[in-house]
Amino acid sequence: MKRIFLICLIVPSIVLSQERTVTEIELIPNETISVEGSLSEGEKMEDLSWAWQSNNACFPATQYHKFTGNHVLYTGIIPTYSELFIKVIPKDEDANFSVYAYQVGVDNNALPPNLQSCVRCEVDHKWDRKWKGKTQDHTRNVKYILALNRSYRFVIGITGANELTEGDFTLEIFTKSN
Repeated sequence: MKRIFLICLIVPSIVLSQERTVTEIELIPNETISVEGSLSEGEKMEDLSWAWQSNNACFPATQYHKFTGNHVLYTGIIPTYSELFIKVIPKDEDANFSVYAYQVGVDNNALPPNLQSCVRCEVDHKWDRKWKGKTQDHTRNVKYILALNRSYRFVIGITGANELTEGDFTLEIFTKSN
């Protein structure tokens, strides 16, 4: 009987300790929300295979190294008839940050690496080469996270490339609503 009692106490603690911390953000239509954060508040994600599975399609396995640092997660609800414009501004212009954002059903609270599928996933990271007619600075931008006839949940992951675990940033989310 004592074993069963101990198992009942220990198992929920282990399960709870494996959950990632995620910060809830409440969006305001046609306004920009700014949040200050730090990679040191996040944690590494050892299994990134969720990202290149076809049911998520966030980034290919060849870009793995751009997402190996600490991950800081944010979530909220996209209002109907709205699109998010997400911008990550590292305080250190030389810091190599990456960002991913995906949308799922409003009641879906699954977080990576346990994300089974998503409606849409978009990323931005440092380019491997220059693109004709385009320039890239230290900021990272994601768009096309949107809701039409129904609301969706969004999750934004801000991470360091090449094992980066420290660095302050500002997250800006502009919600364009019709």
